[in-house]
Amino acid sequence: MTEDVHAEDGSSPVAESVLPLPLEFETLYLTNQEAFHSYALLRLGTNGAAEGAVHRAFLEILQHWNALIEESDVQQQMWAILRRVVMSQTLKAFRDRLALLPSDIGLFRAMCNLPPRQFDVIVLRYVLQYDTNRISGYMGVTPSTVDYHCRKAKERLEPAVASHIKTQGDRE
Repeated sequence: MTEDVHAEDGSSPVAESVLPLPLEFETLYLTNQEAFHSYALLRLGTNGAAEGAVHRAFLEILQHWNALIEESDVQQQMWAILRRVVMSQTLKAFRDRLALLPSDIGLFRAMCNLPPRQFDVIVLRYVLQYDTNRISGYMGVTPSTVDYHCRKAKERLEPAVASHIKTQGDRE
């Protein structure tokens, strides 16, 4: 099962099928991988989650490589990508835990049913109390887009809260 497969000429088709990475990317990967992993581990808490986040961050960096190398601040851009990936994973984990909490008014269930960007904005703004510019930086969108997602999320959440308020008012 662990036999090495070789073509007739002795070359390995598996090794040849791997796309070559830009040398500068490989250098930045080797230089930053440990620090990225430490940051992700601190924020996410488990080695598996940290490895997954770092892997996704480097895939995104590679995907945008040609644009990134034209920037004067490649290092800063790479860290911004990592922070965004880690924040996204943190928010997804929070969403999964939130779905398990009991809620008399259905707010948690309604929050879990929000589209991902709307959920992220609501949590970042109202749970973590980040301002619009900070949310914008994490999400990689403009401040007006953050405000739009917040407004749409509040519109979707309003029926869950309004029905509870109406029910509470009937009891008194």
